[in-house]
Amino acid sequence: MADRQSGPNLLRNGTEEQRAAILPRIAAGECSFCIGMSEPDSGSDLAAARTRAQRVQGGWLVNGTKVWTSGAHEADYMILFCRTEAKSDADRHAGASQFLVDMAKARGAGMTVRPIIDMRGEHHFNEVAIQDLFLPEDAILGREGDGWKQVTGELAYERSGPDRFLSSFTLLAEAVRALAPDAPDRAAVALGRLTSHIVTLRRLSRSVAGMLRAGEDPALQAALVKDLGNVLEQETVEVIRLVADVEPEDEAAEVLPSVLAHLVLTAPSFSLRGGTREILRGMIARGLGLR
Repeated sequence: MADRQSGPNLLRNGTEEQRAAILPRIAAGECSFCIGMSEPDSGSDLAAARTRAQRVQGGWLVNGTKVWTSGAHEADYMILFCRTEAKSDADRHAGASQFLVDMAKARGAGMTVRPIIDMRGEHHFNEVAIQDLFLPEDAILGREGDGWKQVTGELAYERSGPDRFLSSFTLLAEAVRALAPDAPDRAAVALGRLTSHIVTLRRLSRSVAGMLRAGEDPALQAALVKDLGNVLEQETVEVIRLVADVEPEDEAAEVLPSVLAHLVLTAPSFSLRGGTREILRGMIARGLGLR
């Protein structure tokens, strides 16, 4: 997350002091980030966020809860999406700001990180409870009230990135290795089709990266890349399971059934993280003037 979206966010919106202190550490692989966006009861509707940062002497006092916060138990920093003004019915996106939170200082000083264990028994997600957490004035990222603009830029990086269509790539590579060079015609056609989709998605992803570099707002295009990528990631699991005639097995001696076992349990999450499929398709429909 640091190099994918938090670093670019700091480059665009951070102060010179924030950039100098953090960006070299990200580039050296010595600094990690988590993202305080999602909240209980709001799903993928980020505009419904209720975490509040209130001005106090010398800074801000934050209260609220974040959920599904990947890596919050280990990250060095969090970029925290908050309301700094009351929500307006006229513009649900107004009145939001983002803050750069030093996690080492925040944990135990008003922030509590609780693990959420996934169905593989792994600790990746967290619930983050925030009660009277004080953040200094210089913790705000960019200008007050620019939170929605910043967060949509971050989501464009997140949704269009190659990790949104390559999560099942190891399975594809292992299937090619296992079936080649004498793959049955049905398997060869299926693997070729999956490969052609990856090539196309890569070009789409690079196109969104170019739009972001040019200062454009490719939220619609990024949503399209993520939705198509999620369909491919999940389809890859089922297609290879059929054409390679292999069943998932956690402790298998061969790599292919072991990778398949991992993906059978993790693939359902691909169309949830970074925005659910329903939210993304609603965005695409609005962008095309269909709703």
